[in-house]
Parts: sequence; structure tokens; C-alpha cells
Amino acid sequence: MKKNKLIIPIFITIVFAITIYLLINQNNRYEKMESGDVKQLVHDYSTGKKSAVSASISSDTLTVSTPENEELIYQLPKGEFFVSFAPYLIDTHPCAIHNLAGCRGELANKEFAVYIEDQDGKVYVDEQITSQANGFIDVWLPRNKDFKMTISYNGKTAKTEFATFKDDNTCITTLPLT
Repeated sequence: MKKNKLIIPIFITIVFAITIYLLINQNNRYEKMESGDVKQLVHDYSTGKKSAVSASISSDTLTVSTPENEELIYQLPKGEFFVSFAPYLIDTHPCAIHNLAGCRGELANKEFAVYIEDQDGKVYVDEQITSQANGFIDVWLPRNKDFKMTISYNGKTAKTEFATFKDDNTCITTLPLT
């Protein structure tokens, strides 16, 4: 008789726990992908090859909201950090977490001289890069470092410092070209 009294509360507890778990995770799915595939997915959303309601990229994850109200979450490569920047002449917007599907920069499809080095002087980027149709330039850098960046365009320059630690910004829009 005592066993029957215990079985019902245990059963109810298990059903309740499963229901809560399913409700929490019904629209949030962690998707498994290889690092290179996630980087390609980021590129595809950034360049408009793939579309989404939202595709925001934090220091650790890419979170995609689909038109079907699904939220897909992808882990970013462990040793790499994504950052996107949009230098500007006249107009910008405040941003911290880059939305690959929504952020727009002023200078689309323009060629920039981009130079990025870490705090020890190791150069990671020193090349001419054309901004994407959304006006942003995307780069992958090592995690857990401090960087200095210089961007030049048509005789004007912008400089900034940024970092690639957990919870650092992935969107840099504070780059006025002067």
C-alpha cells in the first residue's frame, strides 16, 4: 500500500519535469555543427545567401530565428571569435551584438585598408577588404586577446581597440572615418 502512495507522486513529478523541459526547449534548439560549417553558416547569413528573421551572433553562439518561429542555436568555434565592423562617414547605429540579418552599415561594397594587431604586436589582418552588401566587414580572430584596429578609406582613417573575451561585443559601429 505504501508503494502505491509513492508511485503516484513520483509519476506526477516525472511528468511535470518532462513537460517543463519540453516547454522550455520547444523553440530553442541547439544545433550540432562542425566549426567550419558554423563559420560558413555565419558567412551565408551575413552575405544574404541565407535569410532569417534574426541571426544574432554573440561571443559564444549564433542564434537564428526562423520565419516558422523556431530558434536555432549554434555554438561558435572554441578558439575563434567573430567580430563585424562598419566604418562610417555620416551615419551609424548603436550596436553590441551583431545581427547578421539586420545590421546595416553606411559604406556597402567599398574597399578598405584593414590592419588588426594584438597587444603583443602580432599582426592578424593587414589587407584590402571590400565591405559586404550590408556595409560590414567580418573577421574571425583568436579568443581572449586585446586588439588594435586601423581602417582607412579614401584618405580617411578610423582607429579603435577591442577585445575578444567572453561577452565582448561582436559588432563595432563606432568607427567614424576622419
